[in-house]
Amino acid sequence: MEGTLVTPGQIDEDLALLSRYTDCIRTYSIANGLDQVPGIAKRHGMKVLQGIWLSNKAEKNRQQIATGVELAIKYPDVISAIVVGNEVLLRGDLAVTDLAAVIREVKAQVPMPVTYADVWEYWLRYSDLQHAVDFVTIHILPYWEDFPLPASLAAAHVDAIRGRVAAAVPNKEIVVGEVGWPSAGRMREAARPSPSNQARVIAETVTLAQRENFRVNVIEAFDQPWKRWLEGATGGYWGIFDRGTRAPKFNFSGIVSDHPEWPLQAAAGIALTTLIFAAAFAAGRGKAAPPLLWPRVAMLAFLPAVLLGWTIETVPVDSFGLGGWLRSLAFAVTAAAAPIACAAACAAGRKPPSFAALLARSRGARDGVSLALGASLIALTLLSLQTALGLVFDPRYRDPPFAPQSAGVVAFLALMVSTRRKSELSAAGSRAMAEAVAAAVLALAAGYIALNETFANWQAMWLCAGLIGLALILARARDAPG
Repeated sequence: MEGTLVTPGQIDEDLALLSRYTDCIRTYSIANGLDQVPGIAKRHGMKVLQGIWLSNKAEKNRQQIATGVELAIKYPDVISAIVVGNEVLLRGDLAVTDLAAVIREVKAQVPMPVTYADVWEYWLRYSDLQHAVDFVTIHILPYWEDFPLPASLAAAHVDAIRGRVAAAVPNKEIVVGEVGWPSAGRMREAARPSPSNQARVIAETVTLAQRENFRVNVIEAFDQPWKRWLEGATGGYWGIFDRGTRAPKFNFSGIVSDHPEWPLQAAAGIALTTLIFAAAFAAGRGKAAPPLLWPRVAMLAFLPAVLLGWTIETVPVDSFGLGGWLRSLAFAVTAAAAPIACAAACAAGRKPPSFAALLARSRGARDGVSLALGASLIALTLLSLQTALGLVFDPRYRDPPFAPQSAGVVAFLALMVSTRRKSELSAAGSRAMAEAVAAAVLALAAGYIALNETFANWQAMWLCAGLIGLALILARARDAPG
């Protein structure tokens, strides 16, 4: 990352840990203190695939090349190969002829093999580049493919793609320079980030490489939170080791849990259930209980309580930057507050006031139950609209917050069913305009999101169901006559 300086102590600490699991690492640059890696790697008995970063800035390229060549001459027993440029063609930073010239320039000055690394499609498109390198380095990331694949097919995909490149470049060794899977973040079609899927993809691909006798580099050693600003939440969770704890995210043998903190999450759900029943009891105290009140409250509480732990788990994953934290925390608070308010309303026989009535502080919306109920519905609507429009106009790096959104919607749906009356529509007055517009936007957005994300993305489909559910709730809202 620009402006970051990695200290020798941090590099030494990282390599001391990694040397227990591997004897070779790959770097991408010599900037920001990374020129110290070969010397420190030597002390730990490790080899280095030394990267030289190339961009569209000629002066910086000269500096990278000069330092890279100097390191190669100084540490020929440590640096096993030089990677001249990483995804330069993908980014469009250099023309292929200029890139080939730089590769040949470096190759003429160093004693070890030289390669270039890019996504596999660009090696098929520019296969003549093989004549400038000693071996071909391809990147295969099934999660980021144009047609994403589930984790169960990732290793087979790596094998198939490697075969295609080998057919196009028959006389060169094919090294898989990047393969991996994120442990957290948004689904892309059927590709779901999770610790268990990350473990599966890495284990199956490494086993394949050992069986087929080809070299593979797993991306990446440690989580890099700064990547979330470039690639969304997913970008920060490709590491095998957690940067904070420096521990592996999963056991390299045995069972891998996607929710290792489930006891705490279950406790949060139990606490929410207690508050929901307490709110219903307090609101109904001294009044005749509506028919089947407690079964209704139980129905209202079940899914929000189950989803609260999931919601809490995703808050630090989806939150980066002040706006991200505020949005995630607001969704979490709404997911907890909505079922509490709905339980109280169910016991008191209340329905949500219209937005206009609440904001105008009309007499029917002044009591605490109605205020909490209306405020929860407004917050849920605003957050759902922001989410829906974001996934329509800028979806690639946005996570669908299906757990907190649906938790709030289920509570209001349960309340709607509990308080429905046959004469409600004829006696309630005119349609609430703000709610009607919001309902139309949510319904249209849900249809687009479903088509764009595809039905393979069950998280997006879950969110779409929540958006439709909220649209139904809002469409039934009525303003009092006059």
